[in-house]
Amino acid sequence: MFFEKSQPASSQALADAARRTMIEDQLRARGIRDARVLHEMAALRREDFLPADLSASAYDDRALPVDCGQTLSQPYIVALMTERLRLRPQHRVLEIGTGTGYQTAVLSRLVGSVFTVERIDELSRQAAARLARLGCSNVHFHVGDGTLGWPEHAPYDRILVTAGAPETPPALLAQLSTEGILVIPVGPPDEQVLISIERRGAELVRRELLACRFVKLIGSEGWAAT
Repeated sequence: MFFEKSQPASSQALADAARRTMIEDQLRARGIRDARVLHEMAALRREDFLPADLSASAYDDRALPVDCGQTLSQPYIVALMTERLRLRPQHRVLEIGTGTGYQTAVLSRLVGSVFTVERIDELSRQAAARLARLGCSNVHFHVGDGTLGWPEHAPYDRILVTAGAPETPPALLAQLSTEGILVIPVGPPDEQVLISIERRGAELVRRELLACRFVKLIGSEGWAAT
């Protein structure tokens, strides 16, 4: 009797399975409920935003090192920050810290336009090339001091900061629209608290979400470069 040998699963099949596991075990199981966020993170190949030697770790439950001493945030943190922005298709979003462009790509699939600021030119160029290949045509890239935002295009309905600041930069608050929401990690370099700040007219409502650890937000209204 002849038995056909089973073929090893392809690397893409393994990645697809890992992505489904990420959605169920890391996101849904921890309370992520926004169907649009879950859908887009299930569709987006996280391995495309990593060096080849880290592709097998793309869906690990942790942050991963990338070029220029930066990191790709843990999937749960990406989902939580995105969900807390309460995004709508018409929104204009300012992202501080483009990094690999993964968080940028998630945002671009959920809103009308994304304005993303990165202080490292090499990272900005790499991210722009990645997102162009993905067909993300609603993202605008800028290299500069993220703590100062991008005032030329303000106000923004939502602002997302992907690096830890000692305090919330005043320039970012000034660029937040009425009824806007800002999500940012704030605190000392070794551990921050992820917070959301919602503008309600003249009032700013601040909520603490969870303890976290990000790379430093470097700039004139953040940490000094070392």
